Amino acid sequence: QVRLVESGGGLVQAGDDLRLSCAASGISLGGYYMAWFRQAPGKEREFVAAISPSDVYIDYADSVKDRATISKNTGKNTVTLRINVLKPQDTAAYYCAAGSNRMINPRVAGNWLYWGQGIQVTVSS
Repeated sequence: QVRLVESGGGLVQAGDDLRLSCAASGISLGGYYMAWFRQAPGKEREFVAAISPSDVYIDYADSVKDRATISKNTGKNTVTLRINVLKPQDTAAYYCAAGSNRMINPRVAGNWLYWGQGIQVTVSS
């Protein structure tokens, strides 16, 4: 059974930095694409960042491109998302996702196999 469990969210101030972690069980992250998506109330789930099994491919949404870093620790089987200089528009539920090593378009939510339950991040101005 595959489980992805996010941690690190909560209420933060605009301008602060955020560190989210996703702990995986039931799969070895070295063989999967991993990603973070987010969903604000009333909006569709949107792509934030993705990293390939070999770490060669890394992609970020334009909204976080200059502020975010995604990384994996295959020894701990975790993936981390850092976003610096948070903005109120970063407020959303953040989801960790795992996908096939034959991923074609990581930016499409429907292409991902496994999802965490999500964790809320609220950025106050």
